[in-house]
Amino acid sequence: MSKYAPRVEKMDISGIREVFEGASEDDINLGIGQPDFPTPEHIRDAALSAVEDGVVDSYTGNKGILGLREGISEKYERDSGLSVDPDNIIATSGASEALHIAIEAHVRNGGEVIIPDPGFVAYEQLAVLAGGTPKPVELRDDLTLDPATVEDAITEDTDLFIVNSPANPTGAVQTESDMREFARIADEYDVVCLLDEVYEHIVFEGEHRSPMEFATTDNVVQVNACSKSYSMTGWRLGWVTASDDRIERMLRVHQYVQACASAPAQYAAEAALKGPQEPVEEMVSAFETRRDVLLDGLDDIGLETPRPEGAFYAMPSVPEGWASEVLDNGVIVVPGDVFGERGAGYARISYATNVETLKEALEVMKSVTRSF
Repeated sequence: MSKYAPRVEKMDISGIREVFEGASEDDINLGIGQPDFPTPEHIRDAALSAVEDGVVDSYTGNKGILGLREGISEKYERDSGLSVDPDNIIATSGASEALHIAIEAHVRNGGEVIIPDPGFVAYEQLAVLAGGTPKPVELRDDLTLDPATVEDAITEDTDLFIVNSPANPTGAVQTESDMREFARIADEYDVVCLLDEVYEHIVFEGEHRSPMEFATTDNVVQVNACSKSYSMTGWRLGWVTASDDRIERMLRVHQYVQACASAPAQYAAEAALKGPQEPVEEMVSAFETRRDVLLDGLDDIGLETPRPEGAFYAMPSVPEGWASEVLDNGVIVVPGDVFGERGAGYARISYATNVETLKEALEVMKSVTRSF
């Protein structure tokens, strides 16, 4: 008899981590999903002031400080025209915890969780951890999630489906029409639509919309974070937004696994959300420039790449063994099958680094591709 929990035995170590562990510190890292910009100064100053004032020496309320939750509420009104009560928000330890408590609170033992394939590596593993059954579904040719495919996959055992836009690993942005359909599906089939919108502000073409804008029930749950938009990955500050009843269930999980998000990070995030947004706009502009450099380079190499409209990832079609060969030549990219069975034949490339480094990496990719 195993001395470990069966649900944990079913889980895998992240394939992204395995890539990093096999790499040298001298390698060019195009595998990590992390902006290379410093956290804006006014955000860091807010955290320092909170430390100096002694207001971070104690636990905060389980949901987080009111000022932060008010800032999140203002963000939704400003960006999406949504009216979200601060009481319908839980501040979490990054979007990772927000996803965890949302899935734990809504998925029954054996309940199906429909996930995009390829999709973010955590979705499948968090579904397994919750005792659920992951149900990967294929993406369109442009690597967006088709509402019709989601609808066809729903059964009486389905508890939840995940929409990620802009998406990791594909950079795809769902259309307003798609989001309306996801809202309809959640309403009609009485299943939860879990929206992961951590790349919300990193959009170059199209626009970010939420199914919550169009839903007629409370079946949409939103997860977001400061990590990507404000270059705050290390601060570990995210949140989840939902109806009263759903928040209450998620709070039951949150209060035992975390109690409250980091207090200094909460004050920093309040400053990020309520303060000037120009740093976000500057980062997004830089990411767009980098995307275009990368796409031009991949096209020159002859690698077909669905055009990413957001986030900071591109996912070209590549020959078998290409990603490993690129890594052997000093450039870290992530094999597509790390993100699901249907990711085979792709590689994820992050362009969250400077243009000069991207050009250097592209020269390596060009040399490697010639050998295939």
